[in-house]
Formats: sequence, C-alpha cells, structure tokens
Amino acid sequence: MFRKTLKKDPELFQNVSEGLRKLYRTKLFPLEDTYRFHDFHSPALEDADFDNKPMVLLVGQYSTGKTTFIRHLMEQDFPGMRIGPEPTTDSFIAVMHGEQDGVIPGNALVVDPKKPFRKLNAFGNAFLNRFMCAQMPNPVLESISIIDTPGILSGEKQRISRGYDFAAVLEWFAERVDRIILLFDAHKLDISDEFSEVIRALKNHEDKMRVVLNKADQISTQQLMRVYGALMWSLGKIINTPEVVRVYIGSFWAQPLLVPDNRKLFEAEEQDLFLDIQSLPRNAALRKLNDLIKRARLAKVQAYIISSLKKEMPSVFGKDSKKKELIANLGEIYQKIEKEHQISPGDFPKLEKMQELLNGQDFTKFASLKPKLLESVEDMLANDIARLMAMVRQEESAMPSQVVKGGAFEGTMTGPFGHGYGEGASEGIDELEWVVGRDKPTYDEIFYTLSPINGKVSGNAAKKEMLKSKLPNTVLGKIWKLADVDKDGYLDDEEFALANHLIKVKLEGHELPASLPEHLVPPSKRGIALQE
Repeated sequence: MFRKTLKKDPELFQNVSEGLRKLYRTKLFPLEDTYRFHDFHSPALEDADFDNKPMVLLVGQYSTGKTTFIRHLMEQDFPGMRIGPEPTTDSFIAVMHGEQDGVIPGNALVVDPKKPFRKLNAFGNAFLNRFMCAQMPNPVLESISIIDTPGILSGEKQRISRGYDFAAVLEWFAERVDRIILLFDAHKLDISDEFSEVIRALKNHEDKMRVVLNKADQISTQQLMRVYGALMWSLGKIINTPEVVRVYIGSFWAQPLLVPDNRKLFEAEEQDLFLDIQSLPRNAALRKLNDLIKRARLAKVQAYIISSLKKEMPSVFGKDSKKKELIANLGEIYQKIEKEHQISPGDFPKLEKMQELLNGQDFTKFASLKPKLLESVEDMLANDIARLMAMVRQEESAMPSQVVKGGAFEGTMTGPFGHGYGEGASEGIDELEWVVGRDKPTYDEIFYTLSPINGKVSGNAAKKEMLKSKLPNTVLGKIWKLADVDKDGYLDDEEFALANHLIKVKLEGHELPASLPEHLVPPSKRGIALQE
C-alpha cells in the first residue's frame, strides 16, 4: 500500500518545457511506440521540439509576397532570399537567428540535434536538397523563427512533380509551428488544386491559421470588397467549417501605397497582425501544451484502432482476406470504438487516409490492448497537464515582456507614426493648448441652458443632456467617471466640455481610455489629477 502511494506522488518539474519533455518520454511515447503512431501520423518528438523558439509558417501560391513579407518584418534581406513575379522560392527556408549570416543545407540541418528538424530526414533527398536554414543576427529572430515555403503552383505547372510529398511536409511543419499564415494576392485570387489540397492538409490546425490578403493597395475599395467576399466564400468551401478564419487585409512591404484610399484600414489590420505575431513568445508554452494534448488524444484513438484490428485477426488461416475485410469495414470499427470508449468522432484520423496506410501493414504484428499504457496517458491528461497549466501561468506572469521586437515591429510602437497616435482620445496629445478648448464655446452654450448653480450642473441635469447621444448607460457612466475629475458629483463648465468631447470620441468609433490621459485633464484641475 505504501509503495503505491509513493508512485502516485506528483513529479516536480523545473519549467514547462522540461515537464512536457518528461511527460512525453515517460508516458506518451511508450503508447505511441507500441501502437505504431509514428508510422501512421507523425514522427516521434525530439528534445529540440520542446525547446525551440515559436515558429511562423508562411504558405501561399507563387508571387503572393511570402518572401517580401518576411523581409518586411525583419527590414533586412536574408541569405538565400530570391524575389520575383515567377516562382522564385523553390525551397523550404527556415529563417533563424545566428551570430553570423550563413546558409546551412538540408542534409546538414537534419543531423543537428539543436534544431527541431531531425525527423524531416524521412522525406528523403529530393526534399532535403530543397531545404535549408538561413541564419542571421536580426532582433526579430531572437524571439521567433520564420519558415518560407515554395510558391504553390497553379494551372499546368502544378502537374510537374516536386519529387516529394509537398502536402505531407507542410503538415509536418504545421504540427510544430505556432502560427500558419496563408497569403493570398488581392489582384489574382485563383486558388489552385494544389493550394486547396494544402489547405485541407492543414485542416486540423485551424486554431493556428491566419489569412493575409496581400497587395490590397493595388485595387479600389469596391474591388477589394468583392475580392474579400470571394476569398471568404472560397475558404469556406475548402475548409468546410462554419467558423471564419481571421483575415488581415493590407500591403505588407515597405513601398508607397498604389491606391491609398484604404490606408487607415491597412494600418489597423497590420497592427492587429503584428500584435498577433508579437504574442507568440508569450503563448509558446501554452501552444506546446495544447499540441501535446491533441497528440495524446490521437495516440489513444490509434491504440484502440490497432488493438481492435489485432483482436479481429484469425490466429492461423485466412489472414489476408480478413485484413481486406477489416480495412473495408474500418468505418464500423470507428463507430464501435466511439461508443465503447466515449470518444468524440472529431478525434479519429481520416478514414480514407487510415485505410490507405493500413494496406501496407502486417496486422499480425499489431499489439493487443495494454490498459497500463492507456492509464498512464489518462493520468497525464487528468493530473500532470493540469499542474503544467498552472506553471504556464506562473511563467507568463514572471516574463510579461516576452514580445517580438525589432524590424517592422519597432516602427509602429511609439512616436507620431504609432497606430492611433493623435486620434480619438489621443487627439491633441502633443499640443500645448487643451484640445477640448477648441469646441468649448459650443459646449458652454449647452452648459448654461442647464441652469448651473455656483458654476456647476448636477448629475441629473447632465444625464438628460448626455442621454441625447443615445450611447448605452454603461458607456455614459464611464464618461461621467472620467469627466468628473474632482469627484464631487457635479460638472463645472470644463468638466462638462470634457464629457461632451469624450462622447464625440466614442461616437466617432474610438475606444475610451481606461483613465483620463494627462492632455485631456482640464487646465484648472491639473493639480488635482496629479495628486490623485
């Protein structure tokens, strides 16, 4: 009894990466290995998979601006970079941080234990000759790595074989990256068969997927609306889910806008995309945890499928015919497992792909069900993962400043070209005069019709006037709190003007500040605001 209690004591981990690595090696890997998970789904994970920086995978048809997008983010050329209207990038290029500029060829890259690419060896020489790592000292690459991919071909060109399974390579990367960015060209929006196949191969990773509609400055607003609608319709058909993938519209390069009408939209979209990419280092541990849970669920299903097939096999005669019968009836086996073990249909691998892979397997060598292996994974999901989740939060709070820095990310952070600078509540931030003073004469006229007493209007009188804006009470309540600077429950002429200014800010579609910015504090109240 005493020994059993000792065994159940929770294991202590130094950090999340170490915890994930140990759990994988001791609890999940034995299950994967026993039931041939690596032959059917994905190669075993290596130590580098748990320690590597967040990775961003760029996918798109040729000439959609993938390589230019990377150059735009880093504001620097990278070794091996080629840009042109024809299919120029014919290789997978992992753009990573290094002390000196240089290129590591694919065959050398897959034997480096510090890089997370060793299992790509399985795709053979045809792929490895088209794979390399570009290293360079760039501040953006200190936080993330970027994978540039060959342009996906359209029309006749796609029939030329690449010599390796392009969709399978992309799926391998998709499992390990933190963000997948699909790039589309706004003025040639044809989605080729190969691109459709690629998007379907990435279907299990929709949570990582973002879409960029690039070169949107080359068409008018009306055309852009049509193109955006056509893109959403096409993606809906390919991905075949009711949830909409987030689409960022813009022109992601450092050149003047050809049609500048939508400049504000492009700036807001670029800012949103940059914030999404900047958050990756902070959420990297959580992503790895999430991916391990997904992998564990699939490994459990794999164990049930393989053991069910083993159980059905005859011990002596008729093995081949029984194998064919089992493969043909795999859908029924799925349903049986689903009911018996209460597994969601979404956790099962694709039926056609599984049937194809089973054809080349010897069913007699499959392992029967080993409850201890499954219990170990169940314990990992029920207990160990919960403890690691708490550690993720602790690590995040200990390192709140983990964001991508440098390159294009610096230009939009501060100064007059920062996103939203001088707009909404920030209007007048760098002016000497109080910005509310411009419209104060108009607000004063309304103020004096409310019969102020001792130079102030009551909350009730101000409320009647503020309600004319038709803004909800929750918003007007916040405006009141911001405008009543001295917190006396009344508004003087300056505070009343400030309240109206904030109403105007909100009606123009901007957000209200959490606290009153210094430049909006009424001149007569600046001492009070500073004391608070």
